[in-house]
Amino acid sequence: MTMPKVPPPESMADQVFTVIRRAIMSGDLPAGHRLRIRDVAAQVGTSVMPVREAIRRLEEAGLAERVPHRGAVVRRLGLVELMHIYDARRVLETEAARRGARAMTRAAVQAMERGYHRLQVLVARGDVVGALDADEDLLLILYRAGDNPVLVELIQGLWQRCRPYKIAGVQQVNADDNSAWALYQPQLVEAARTKDAPSAGRLTDESLRHAARRIEAQLASTAG
Repeated sequence: MTMPKVPPPESMADQVFTVIRRAIMSGDLPAGHRLRIRDVAAQVGTSVMPVREAIRRLEEAGLAERVPHRGAVVRRLGLVELMHIYDARRVLETEAARRGARAMTRAAVQAMERGYHRLQVLVARGDVVGALDADEDLLLILYRAGDNPVLVELIQGLWQRCRPYKIAGVQQVNADDNSAWALYQPQLVEAARTKDAPSAGRLTDESLRHAARRIEAQLASTAG
């Protein structure tokens, strides 16, 4: 009888990668922030080797990039990349929304309703990053109902890649202006409840187009 090997504990590089990734996803490390290996090592309390490996993995994941004379930085925001990412998101997420809506159960709809309530609470608190997480959790319920884990995995990879763009797009959202959150989500929950696949796909496409325009405007104003 062959026994499986015991998996090794999480390596130091894994831990450093997780710490840096979390800081990027939360906006604590903004786009363009320089990832100096020795500085990062001092901050997280490790040697330089696991930091170097973690940064390499961040580059592979599309969260960091090499810049001449600066080294590794948190991936900078660009309008061309923004359009490419959101074009890909529209293709994948529109299909995922249609598939999910057709297969929704009562329990899944109730989970989406709870998710939207949580989203509203976080927006009212001004917790932008928490609201982004809640919005993705809500969408995952719908997308996973379509029973295509590969499709969902691809979508989640794009979410990770575009998180800095999302943060840029909602920087001005607050409790007095929650239109960015309330414009499509309630309609999407209703489309899921009625199993209206065409509406779910249309709303998802419109939502992503709207988000891309908002982020583009935000980037343009920052550049100006």
